[in-house]
Amino acid sequence: MTALNIAIDASRTTVVRWTGTEHYSLQIIRHLIDINTSHQLHLYFRDDPSPDLFPNQHNVTQHVIPFPRAWTHLRFAQQIFRDRPDVTFVPAHTLPFVFPGRAVATVHDLGFKYFPEAHPLDQRLYLDLTTRYSANRARIVLADSQATANDLAWFYGIRPEKTRVVYPGVDPLEIGDVAAVRQTYDLPERYFLFIGTLQPRKNIARLVQAFDLWQEQNPTEGIGLVLAGGQGWLYDPSWTADIPNITLTGYIDETDKGALYAGAIALVFPSLYEGFGFPVLEAMGCGTPVIASNTSSLPELVGDAGLLVDPLDIESIANAMTQIASDEEMRANFIQRGKAQVKQFTWDAAARAALNALTL
Repeated sequence: MTALNIAIDASRTTVVRWTGTEHYSLQIIRHLIDINTSHQLHLYFRDDPSPDLFPNQHNVTQHVIPFPRAWTHLRFAQQIFRDRPDVTFVPAHTLPFVFPGRAVATVHDLGFKYFPEAHPLDQRLYLDLTTRYSANRARIVLADSQATANDLAWFYGIRPEKTRVVYPGVDPLEIGDVAAVRQTYDLPERYFLFIGTLQPRKNIARLVQAFDLWQEQNPTEGIGLVLAGGQGWLYDPSWTADIPNITLTGYIDETDKGALYAGAIALVFPSLYEGFGFPVLEAMGCGTPVIASNTSSLPELVGDAGLLVDPLDIESIANAMTQIASDEEMRANFIQRGKAQVKQFTWDAAARAALNALTL
């Protein structure tokens, strides 16, 4: 195999506020470094990385190229012209508008196409422009799910043979003291859990309505609904107004997530759209049954290890809650299947698929 010089945009790994894209960038680069033995990896940063961010290896070179604005399209592009790598990898959807050579880009989702109102106009136009351009410019596009690959074909005409479905890995969560976490966030003894940003795309209003219906049908159960996460764009307080037994925790400390999952009867995740739904797999890894939407990427992730529901049908969601809460044999079955299902999603496998795409 011919040794290649591979340029990687590592700028996302040094930002202050992280989202799933930043976490993906960090983990895919770390695992590429771990498995790579033949190629020279050049990591490009906008800001100085911490010394322990990535392993210090002979075949990894770090380049810090600060620039105040439009870093990707100006400074990073300029450096690629100077260094002339064999291939450029961007672990997010934005390739420079002008640069030489082959490229691989990851597209995580096209949620802005389904929920344009969730983005300011200028942001939405930029996302559309850069995703369309990057998907066409890249030699190979990595998609987080088959649902995202299908969206790329539908919205941008990207040929299926140009796309590789590469599922991200799921980090195992440490399950701490469940009772202590319950006390910290003032949680009920028994609860259904939603975890994620509270925004329209997550279908919070219907989830709460389904829980309210479930309470009417099961008035003596004494089970609450915990909505764990910060309030996002277009959050509406009326979603939860006057509905009893709902707990809003606000942001959850990462070290508490494992116990939060483990203490729940089930994760209820009726999201309207997910490019890749990390919470359903995190819950499975913590031994928590999952109720999830039958739309976008979620059926791919859940498989036969959870209950799938129509996210637009409140009764469907409420019925699934009844099944999970009342049938211990079903819960045990889903817990066992979930632990097996989550083992399919590893960063090592994702990095090997990405490296294969980079070296074609």
